[in-house]
Amino acid sequence: MKKKSIPAEQLELYQKLVDRVPELEVKSTFGFPYTSHNGHMFSLLSKSGFVGIRLPKEEREAFLEKYNSKIYKPEPGPLLKEYVTIPNDLLKDTAAVKEYLIMSFEYVKTLKPKPGKGKK
Repeated sequence: MKKKSIPAEQLELYQKLVDRVPELEVKSTFGFPYTSHNGHMFSLLSKSGFVGIRLPKEEREAFLEKYNSKIYKPEPGPLLKEYVTIPNDLLKDTAAVKEYLIMSFEYVKTLKPKPGKGKK
């Protein structure tokens, strides 16, 4: 079975989006690009080329309605209930999506840090 790779255009747009927020960096520990803070992932790009951003409940519901979007489900993977799918047309407007990425970053800063995997 052939491994699916992320569409180059989507990867470039995701990198461009993350680059708009200087304190963020794209990581790729799990075989896909993502952002995280204190052990909490808050944005990612699936292998099928869709971006998901984690938002608090009220902002998530408003986003879903405003952009006629849906809850994020990476392929492969489970439904991520706190994430919205960024429509591909919207992703091209990195200035507009930047505000949601910042909102997401601020949200995960309020979460209790996940414990690190130290030596046993």
